[in-house]
Amino acid sequence: MIELLQVVGVGVIMFVPLTNPLTTVALLLGLSGNMTAQERNHQAKMACIYVFIIMVVAFYFGQLIMNTFGISITGLRIAGGMIVAFIGFRMLFPQQASYKSIEADDKRQEIRNEQSTNIAFVPLAMPSTAGPGTIAMIISTAASVKTGAIEMTPWVMYTASILVPLSLSLILWFCLRSSGVIMRLFGKSGIEAISRIMGFLLVCMGVQFVINGVVELILNFPNIN
Repeated sequence: MIELLQVVGVGVIMFVPLTNPLTTVALLLGLSGNMTAQERNHQAKMACIYVFIIMVVAFYFGQLIMNTFGISITGLRIAGGMIVAFIGFRMLFPQQASYKSIEADDKRQEIRNEQSTNIAFVPLAMPSTAGPGTIAMIISTAASVKTGAIEMTPWVMYTASILVPLSLSLILWFCLRSSGVIMRLFGKSGIEAISRIMGFLLVCMGVQFVINGVVELILNFPNIN
């Protein structure tokens, strides 16, 4: 049980900066201006459900998809690390707020024309929360666990693979349901400061991801030839 709590705790801490629920909060507020509180809460609930499904599917079937397209774990780690680092740089040095993007403008126009537009899957769940960096890290972590690179009791692995996405979804749900309070509490400058801190953590994680992939590539280079 202690091992399970440790694994779940580390998993949540590792993925919270990557999923960055505060960015999703800003995105929700930017896209749901014409929605009622009930509609906004429904979108938040569905977004959390989608995030949970995406993460679980990535953990259990991501490796199968990689094998189908001939993608190696080393390649995934390097590419995933670059994506994570890029996302971190974007958060550290943002060019524009996520809710001012072209996609957000398009969604906002759709909401004006049709009040019941669904924004739960795109862009709240994907790519805002469970984006490419999150999916790449999930697949890489799953591969490391299954190959024995990360030692873990089997039942802990299977239980944590559900509890970690569930915990992240609950954190996201709480943030989205409290979106108005969060924005008033931290303000625009506070949200930007937190986003930059998370961005720095992502850059560090991404660089370490790339380093691990390059080291693994060098160690396995004789076997490739």
